[in-house]
Amino acid sequence: MLAWFYGKLATYLREENGATAVEYGIMVALIGAVIIGTVVILGTKILGAFQTIVSNLG
Repeated sequence: MLAWFYGKLATYLREENGATAVEYGIMVALIGAVIIGTVVILGTKILGAFQTIVSNLG
């Protein structure tokens, strides 16, 4: 099974049609950066909202 996967991967990497593996890697990195940035920004705002709720309840 692993040999089959490596064979398919090697065939895929040799193809030059469409986006290459490098371009996919860059795309994945950019999407990951956007997700991490969004989580960081929203995470602090959500934390502040929960702290406000807790302080108003207590």
